[in-house]
Amino acid sequence: MMTPIRILLADDHAVLRAGLRLLLEDRPDMKVVGEAADGAAVVPLAEITHPDIILLDVSMPLLGGLDVLPLLRQKVPDARVLILTMHDDESYLRRALKAGAAGYVLKKAADVELLTAIQAVNRGDVYVHPSMTRALLDEVISSRPQDAPKDQWATLSEREQEVLQLVALGHTGREIAEKLSLSIKTVETYRARGLDKLGLRSRAALVQFALANGLMDSS
Repeated sequence: MMTPIRILLADDHAVLRAGLRLLLEDRPDMKVVGEAADGAAVVPLAEITHPDIILLDVSMPLLGGLDVLPLLRQKVPDARVLILTMHDDESYLRRALKAGAAGYVLKKAADVELLTAIQAVNRGDVYVHPSMTRALLDEVISSRPQDAPKDQWATLSEREQEVLQLVALGHTGREIAEKLSLSIKTVETYRARGLDKLGLRSRAALVQFALANGLMDSS
């Protein structure tokens, strides 16, 4: 029997959370393991419940979703964060991806599309609401990093290249550790060291670099 995807809901609207819970728990492959009504409660709850996916609203009391994202990446690095928001502003999309979000879905599409997004993010893909993919592509095209030319890739060790390519393809630290027979801590070391050598500071920048230099072909 398939292990259900463990999901944490983080939104300050109780009615929306109740609707999401009904939608998700109607699926045998999904399970809601907790609910947070404000940003400050998300991190400690995630540390207790160990979710696979965190559905995170942008606008919440005490601590906004984009502010709590870096804390989640630090405290629960294996949990993948899917932004669920009413904001269809490109600036929010860019900030979310740069902060480490694995996906961005608008609340107006919180039905079948949300289920598709959860499944995509859970298997390691990045999901962006279709109406906003143009903005993301424009960002990649216009912001190809100039300070990390392809010859810098050659300065990385073979293991650093393997780890960063898998990170760019959307794999979690746990998945990379299993694939390469390494510990999660060792994977994070290779990831940090490789990004530092390339002069990159986020996964979004790494994806841009990989796209610009033809490194996104999975092996």
